[in-house]
Amino acid sequence: MNKGVCVVVGVGPGNGAAIAGRFAAEGYQVALCARNKQRLSDIATTIEGSRPFGYDARDPSAAPAVFSQIRQELGPVDVLVYNAGAGAFANIDDATPEDFQAAWEVNCRGLFLAVKEALPDMRAARTGHVIVIGATASVKGGANFVPFASAKAGQRGLVQSLARYLWPEKIHVSYVILDGIVNLRRTRQQMPDKPDEFFMEPSRIAESVYFLTQQDKQAWTFELDLRPFAEKW
Repeated sequence: MNKGVCVVVGVGPGNGAAIAGRFAAEGYQVALCARNKQRLSDIATTIEGSRPFGYDARDPSAAPAVFSQIRQELGPVDVLVYNAGAGAFANIDDATPEDFQAAWEVNCRGLFLAVKEALPDMRAARTGHVIVIGATASVKGGANFVPFASAKAGQRGLVQSLARYLWPEKIHVSYVILDGIVNLRRTRQQMPDKPDEFFMEPSRIAESVYFLTQQDKQAWTFELDLRPFAEKW
């Protein structure tokens, strides 16, 4: 059963692939979007119903071109999951203007442009879902998170504004705050002494993301905090 088209921007071997796989399992055609086309192609072979699309969220010209291609090959967009995120972890002394700019380009401008492209399809259907993957830094800026925290805080503000504007049109916009370390090969290598329960499983994150699309409009969630049970907060 074809449920429609889900676009996941920012697909890697962790959350992006897990979210794409979850929607594909429910019958969606899934557009996998990221810069690394070879890795995307590899991931696509593991997810039936998915297709890779090269996409650089920092490139202002990317969104119109890629969404047009998705629309031609798969159809109008029903769900947009914006998982792209970037930002240097540095304090004000060490961070550069380039670090600051790059973080904003991916987290804020990239999201802005992607929503601009997906919105006409959702308005035509009079329904849709925009889900943005955030971080604790969006509400709590650490001393050594100047570029990342400022960009994520800006992203959260953007998403809140979008939700207040688009909910009356029955377009569900939501923000998922991840508070923890995702279980990836590189994070395991960086933290070899941490137990399994310390890490956030991408498949569990994906389950919560999909859940947001199943809510009745009389009880929508705007902001969803996800963290492992052992996380200190």
